[in-house]
Amino acid sequence: MYLVRKPGSQDPRRQRVFVVVSRQMLIDSKFSTLICAAVYSRHDGLSTQVRVGVEDGLKKESSIHCDELFSLPKTLLTHYVGRLDVSRIGELNRALATALDLEGQVFGY
Repeated sequence: MYLVRKPGSQDPRRQRVFVVVSRQMLIDSKFSTLICAAVYSRHDGLSTQVRVGVEDGLKKESSIHCDELFSLPKTLLTHYVGRLDVSRIGELNRALATALDLEGQVFGY
């Protein structure tokens, strides 16, 4: 998880925590952007939201909103906040599958 400040802004309210959800191959590549999910202090109880908090490196209880995905430049991901444990990553994967309507999908290419 990374705290990202809106480019050009010095206002501390113009920043948000994001969780990188791109696959490791993309993270390690020379590609300049990563897919990230936004973290908000509110939790609406949706199956596409994952609760996170102090134990994950945040200052207060929040939730990852998998319905809000962003492509962010890697250069903005400099202020490391924390990391999700294995069980939380499992919750995140399920929430992403729900948000992207991938549950039970069979892909025939």
